[in-house]
Amino acid sequence: MKLGIGIGWRPEIADEVEALAGIDWVEAVAENLCADHLPDSLVRLRERGVTVVPHGVALGLGGADRPDPGRLAALAARAELLGTPLVTEHIAFVRAGGPLTASPRLEAGHLLPVARTRDALDVLCENVRIAQDSLPVPLALENIAALISWPGEELTEGQFLAELVERTGVRLLIDVANLHTNHVNLGQDPAKALDELPVEAIAYVHVAGGVEKNGVWHDTHAHPVSAPVLEVLAELRSRVDPPGVLLERDDAFPPGAELAGELDAIRATLRQAATVHTAAESGERTDTAEAGERTGVAEAGGRTGVADPAPAEGRAAADPVPAGARDRTAVAQTALLSALVAGTPAPEGFDHRRLRVQNRALAAKRADVVAKVAPELPEILGDGYRPAFLAYAGGRPMSGGYRRDALDFAEHVLIAGGPADPVARRRLTYWWQDRSGARPPGRTTRLVRAARAVLVGK
Repeated sequence: MKLGIGIGWRPEIADEVEALAGIDWVEAVAENLCADHLPDSLVRLRERGVTVVPHGVALGLGGADRPDPGRLAALAARAELLGTPLVTEHIAFVRAGGPLTASPRLEAGHLLPVARTRDALDVLCENVRIAQDSLPVPLALENIAALISWPGEELTEGQFLAELVERTGVRLLIDVANLHTNHVNLGQDPAKALDELPVEAIAYVHVAGGVEKNGVWHDTHAHPVSAPVLEVLAELRSRVDPPGVLLERDDAFPPGAELAGELDAIRATLRQAATVHTAAESGERTDTAEAGERTGVAEAGGRTGVADPAPAEGRAAADPVPAGARDRTAVAQTALLSALVAGTPAPEGFDHRRLRVQNRALAAKRADVVAKVAPELPEILGDGYRPAFLAYAGGRPMSGGYRRDALDFAEHVLIAGGPADPVARRRLTYWWQDRSGARPPGRTTRLVRAARAVLVGK
């Protein structure tokens, strides 16, 4: 399956994406799409023959719990709606707690790294198989960027991914920006990871920008693609010709001309690295032929490595998850997430400084996303919004999605007696009342509240 060159479709740049030349496919965040209809922009792209791949962010296949059937059904519905050749998700956990630990459910609001241990791999493999059986098309999983590493890991990233592919037949979505992130933050060599992972299992590749602050690389998807990330892309292309390469951008969207320039840089990197790959393959074929002449045995093909993942009907029966593996994984993940979002003590063996960096990053992301889903809050609170939200988020984990988080934050501010300005307080009170009721307000109520808002603003 050849995808070609693509870009992440986001509503904010829908027009720019449609206008870009040479786009073969796009990727859309699955959870941002309605299950029964598509945005007009995606409809037009599909009519032009542009493939649309749904990219999930909420399954949490690396978590201790088995995948939620409702989330799997929602992802399957979007795959059917788009007529896509595959769907993608992440090797990560996004929530913890609950029945396995007899503790409150915690939401990270972010992708967190899975420990590269045998327990975590066993749990992940079973979760992947459950997902594969629930989806109408093949699944590919993405390596994530990390600010922290787990103590006592038993496998490298490449070894972990190779065994995951071997045991499940899942394909891979390799994010070269994430490999660079893990190089800066965790000292992991991208070239070694590429040498160890089964590059033949790659479905496509992500390329994205980030920024380094105080020796920590933040995978922001809001900055231009850097030269070191393109170097990792070249390393990958020197080993294999990936079926697709996609530029990701999630915030601080530049003009279309800048997006086109980044796509041109990606194309140039692939062309240059392809020369190295072709030379390497040629040399490899020569060496193989010479070896065949010496031994009297001819080998087919130039590369050795992992074959294409087997289809579902051809996979071996899944080994059962060893007793206690889910429970141990649940306890470890809950302890880590609780330290990050609820202010509990850091688990033994973690770098406390890095945990503080991750804690601040999670809180900052929550503040940014809440400001997008509830733009009235920063408008009402002004410059006080961000410090107030960060103070609120410091020891209060999310109890649901970001819309619930916005309501909880507003309630917290009001209970604490804020904001100090009486007009802002009345506006925040009315905003919270409008959205916290059991059912949407009727037409008369909306008209009364609209009139009241006008009076308050005078």
